[in-house]
Amino acid sequence: MYITHLVAPKHGSTEAECEDAVTVLPIRPHDFMLREPLTAGVCDGATESALAKDWARLLSRAAAEHSMASPDLLAGGTAFEEFASAAVSQWEPWLEQYTLARHEQGRPLKWYEHTKIAEGAYSTLLTVRVDQDAELPLTSTEPGWRWRAAALGDSCLFHVRDNRLVQAFPVESVEEFGTTPDLFGSRNHDVALLSRRSRFVEGRCGPGDRLFLMTDALAAWLMSVQDQEDAVEQLLEFAGPEDLEQFNNWLNRMRGCGQLRNDDVALVRIDFEGR
Repeated sequence: MYITHLVAPKHGSTEAECEDAVTVLPIRPHDFMLREPLTAGVCDGATESALAKDWARLLSRAAAEHSMASPDLLAGGTAFEEFASAAVSQWEPWLEQYTLARHEQGRPLKWYEHTKIAEGAYSTLLTVRVDQDAELPLTSTEPGWRWRAAALGDSCLFHVRDNRLVQAFPVESVEEFGTTPDLFGSRNHDVALLSRRSRFVEGRCGPGDRLFLMTDALAAWLMSVQDQEDAVEQLLEFAGPEDLEQFNNWLNRMRGCGQLRNDDVALVRIDFEGR
């Protein structure tokens, strides 16, 4: 497998203001062939909540780390609830450090910031793990992979074969995108509710297949275009971090002609190779 990811802010915002976050494990260069399991967490922080970008980054990292240590969480149930509880438990210690740092910088929190922060931060969540397929017959001459995913909200996974869409998860049509997706709250201790609202799926990939993980603006564009094969070919132009500037320019052209909503974008690409 080869994996690369790109994160770009909306037009008019800086990289530091971007509320989309990606964590990929293990950490390897994009041109390094991975043979071990990999996990990815993709999160889209909700702009209307305070510290959304920080929660998205914390949550994406927690999702990737826990999926690597406990793949069963991608089947839901108790394992997912334990992950959710562990992720939420990281928020208060992080917030204490943030509040202290602001004070030491001479920028203590304002009263209205306290009010907003007390409401918690919110983000979508997409978590994916890929393993070698242990159920392939011994006579198989080609490798295979099994992927599992969990999603809360509208960050999406697309399974692509021959540049054609095989599967979309958890959103299956562009009409399903709305303004109020389900969100993972930094102070939501009702982990059973989070588990019930999340969706879980698994699939298998062979050589030449690809997985794309992306946040809602780019996902909605891909699902809305008439020629999805051409759209996939456009995305394949961006194969590594050195393409980030080109990716930003492409996004802005798409925004300029009204094809893409002006929002932060996160994209993860996983390529499956033969022997």
